Amino acid sequence: MTTLAKKLRLMDYFSLAFGTMVGTGWLVAMDDWLTRGGSAGAILGFVVGTIVLFPIAYVYGKLVRAMPDASGEVAYTAKVFPRFVSFATGWTMMLSYFVVCPFEAVAAGKIAAYLFPALDSFEIYRVGSRPVYLPHLLLGLVVTIGMTAINYRGVRLSANFQNWATIGVIGLAVAFVSAGLGRGSVANFQPLFHENAFVSILLVVQIVPFFMEGFESVAKSAEEASEGFGGHRYFLAITLALVVGGLFYLMIIAAVSYAAPREALAQEKFATAVAFERALGSHWIAGVVMATAFLSLLKCFNGAMVAASRMMFGLGRRGMVRHAAAYVHPVNQTPSTAILWLGAGTVIILFGGESFLVPLSEVGSVTAAAGWLAACASYALMKPSGFGRAAALLGILITGLLVVLKLIPGVPGAFSMYEWIATAVWCGIGLLLHLRRPAVVAV
Repeated sequence: MTTLAKKLRLMDYFSLAFGTMVGTGWLVAMDDWLTRGGSAGAILGFVVGTIVLFPIAYVYGKLVRAMPDASGEVAYTAKVFPRFVSFATGWTMMLSYFVVCPFEAVAAGKIAAYLFPALDSFEIYRVGSRPVYLPHLLLGLVVTIGMTAINYRGVRLSANFQNWATIGVIGLAVAFVSAGLGRGSVANFQPLFHENAFVSILLVVQIVPFFMEGFESVAKSAEEASEGFGGHRYFLAITLALVVGGLFYLMIIAAVSYAAPREALAQEKFATAVAFERALGSHWIAGVVMATAFLSLLKCFNGAMVAASRMMFGLGRRGMVRHAAAYVHPVNQTPSTAILWLGAGTVIILFGGESFLVPLSEVGSVTAAAGWLAACASYALMKPSGFGRAAALLGILITGLLVVLKLIPGVPGAFSMYEWIATAVWCGIGLLLHLRRPAVVAV
């Protein structure tokens, strides 16, 4: 039987994790972050959000070392929970990776149109109040097809692309942030908070899981480690990705807040690029920011597809969805059917245009936290050592709060009708696939 390729090393795991974490949120959602929390609220929200994820990272490091299984949370929960709980966890967690793909595909058109305004033409329809332009749609399709093809051809190709893209994004980001250091003002940080400090920080912490999700994606590629890759290195890759990802977001938020006053960035589609353009008084810096964002978009799409396809593969292998999802290409050694299904799903959602961006990020925040909650609960029930149990219990508390705060009506930042609809549709699709699976299951 053909198995997944064994070709990944430490740098590959770090790049896949960091690349899945850091996409284009720092560009397309910066105005939302600053509106939610103000400059200090956004910074502190990401600081708190990053710190509280460390117990979860510890739990994943232990779990992936003990169970290097592509199905990740499905395998972990299967050890201690009934089968349906395992499926529900896997299907929920897969959504948190999958939604990144259409998010980035839609963002591609927005980013390109900033540099080439003529792309904002040929409106073909509207979703809500937002237009869908033909050039945006075509570019999103090209990006989706390209990323699907890279993943289809082999994990080594995906990893090589991810390594170079990660180095490029970090280097370019440091360059444009450094260029803006002498042109801003500390006074631009005002107002520090949107409302009171607690609410401002809370509103940002709620969405951190979506933008920080990916550090644990190392687990989804655990079966593809090269010969001799030590178990402790999984945890090292997870920790590095979490630390570097958190520092990257903090660097960008602080730099944007320093470069221009928040009022000048209100309602701007790309607050990050606008801030540096106005600070330096030149359009070239905006071009560097947008080039960085586009490269980041591609690596995030690639990393998310790697993780989501491995989870779909794992669900199929365990007989929780149709076994066809577990097909491994005999030459490329990739879960090719799962990759093609995810590419097709991305294309379908892509037609929803920009109206889907914020609801997708909101839903992704909850599904990521729900998956982390299940992983921490599973580890706690495996009776780890005292420190491990403390980390698991702390992880349960943190992730439980993240989920509850988004689901309770009336809480600032809670689910709107659109997020509930998106969640219900995904659950319905999963339930249908689970019920229509073959009666004979694989273990």
